[in-house]
Amino acid sequence: MGKSKRNSGPKPDSNRAAKLAERRAAQEAAAATTVPRPFAGLAAECDLVALREFVPSATAPLPLTAGERPVVIATVLPGAVAALVRDEEAAATGFVGLQVQAQSPDLAADLGAAVAWAATATPGESLTAANPQPEGPRLADVIDQAAALEITVHQDFNWWIPEGVTPAPEVAATVEQANSVIMPSARLDADGVVAAWWVDAGEKAHLRWVRPEDEDQLMLALARVHAAGGLHVGEGSRYAGSFRTHGLLVPVFDLDPEKHAQEWAAATAELGDRLAQALAVDAPLTSDERRARDGLRGRQVTLR
Repeated sequence: MGKSKRNSGPKPDSNRAAKLAERRAAQEAAAATTVPRPFAGLAAECDLVALREFVPSATAPLPLTAGERPVVIATVLPGAVAALVRDEEAAATGFVGLQVQAQSPDLAADLGAAVAWAATATPGESLTAANPQPEGPRLADVIDQAAALEITVHQDFNWWIPEGVTPAPEVAATVEQANSVIMPSARLDADGVVAAWWVDAGEKAHLRWVRPEDEDQLMLALARVHAAGGLHVGEGSRYAGSFRTHGLLVPVFDLDPEKHAQEWAAATAELGDRLAQALAVDAPLTSDERRARDGLRGRQVTLR
């Protein structure tokens, strides 16, 4: 029986090896230039991350510091474009999207460029990609950094079509298709609870809570709370894991889908109190807490 040949990769001097090397270099360069926490310093940071990563359909007026034209930030715009302008009640309104088809390594620079474009573009125009310039504005340069977002959560994408406008058949079909796959979502409303988002995924509901703390410090607090048996948001909930994205940690809980979104609000606020107490502890983890931390880390993924 002859020996099988092992594929050890492309020859060092081959074209394929050169292309692979170029690809690796490009990936490393992109990773080196990516801004890990693009919305740091903004009061709306956690909600911006949620709208960017997992909220299906929501809009919010941006608290601009200059200009007369209103600009609305949205989870996603038709065609996943970066921005568009349309007439709203006889006045031009700009829209910028967070979930886009093309982006640079700095999402805040993308949004700054998209806002600047939307502030002056002609109604009916759209911007496929922001293409920010090195000296251009970032999001923090064009909005009130201390202002929270006044978010409207939509259960469909009908807002893509301006009121009173009859859409072309292909546009109506696109909206209908988007509406057919959307999952019901809500932002929890409770004292001390910011950027906690509920979604009905069918067999299960989920709570994703974007937290503003340093990732490592929050992981320690989660471990302390878990070791004490308090890592939950009430009866019918279970801690599912967490994911890291845009420099923040997002704990995720599986929920009883029979309960309405706001039924979880009070217990989520109580979990927030437990986390605040754990974050204030200045002491090494106990052995039980270290075991809890190791288990929590095993259920953590990173999204970039």
